[in-house]
Amino acid sequence: MLEAHWTREEELEHARRIGDEFLKGFETVDSIDRPAVSIFGSARVHEGSFAYDQARATARLFAEAGWAVVTGGGPGVMEAANRGCREGGGLSVGFNIELPREQGLNPYVDLGLTFHHFYARKTMFVKAAEGFVVFPGGFGTSDELFEALTLIQTGKVLHFPVVLFGSEFWSPMLDWIRDRALPEGMVAPDDLDLLTVTDEPADAMKCVLDRYVERERSTV
Repeated sequence: MLEAHWTREEELEHARRIGDEFLKGFETVDSIDRPAVSIFGSARVHEGSFAYDQARATARLFAEAGWAVVTGGGPGVMEAANRGCREGGGLSVGFNIELPREQGLNPYVDLGLTFHHFYARKTMFVKAAEGFVVFPGGFGTSDELFEALTLIQTGKVLHFPVVLFGSEFWSPMLDWIRDRALPEGMVAPDDLDLLTVTDEPADAMKCVLDRYVERERSTV
């Protein structure tokens, strides 16, 4: 936890721990031996819900195509995606976070690492991925989504696909961007092109895979 009145020694120790987390995270990402997609969504959904079942199906398709699936390693959508990945024979990765409630690593994670600091963890989601698929979720999911969009928008990372899964859930947010933020000049028209919306697992996978193939060809 950040404190306003740390001593200099406490600040240096905090910085050292952050550095250690980044190094462990980079080592874990480097051990992923295939392209990967990061899948986000609520920790509070259960099997039988739209988000859980569709995340499971989507992850399974990626796994069957030879991809790894990266999640936050916890319950809900994270569990569903790791589960679907394992069912599809893929590499199931979980970057967990220490929290007062929620969350241990779910039982479907093959390669896992638990973080103390959110910023180190979120860096690994981006570093590991060739694209994001974002299912309905709350503050944490929105944080991961908008950080990714900001990094792409500002050129800090390569422009990779961001897929919003669940048109009914995401439509109000997109309407707000189009109807309020865009007319007031707070975002550019091109910024909306950063997002793809779908309700179909196959479409989500195709969006990410097509962009990956295109990028690979451009580097040859």
